[in-house]
Amino acid sequence: MFFFDYLSCWLSILLSIVCILLGVGFLTLLERKVLGYIQIR
Repeated sequence: MFFFDYLSCWLSILLSIVCILLGVGFLTLLERKVLGYIQIR
């Protein structure tokens, strides 16, 4: 039982990090699109 708790803890931390990285990546992509749109105008 202890091993399962340890594993689930690590999985949740890993999942959080992946979600944060994906969010940052999408925000960067969106920012570049907006800046490009502003520069074209």
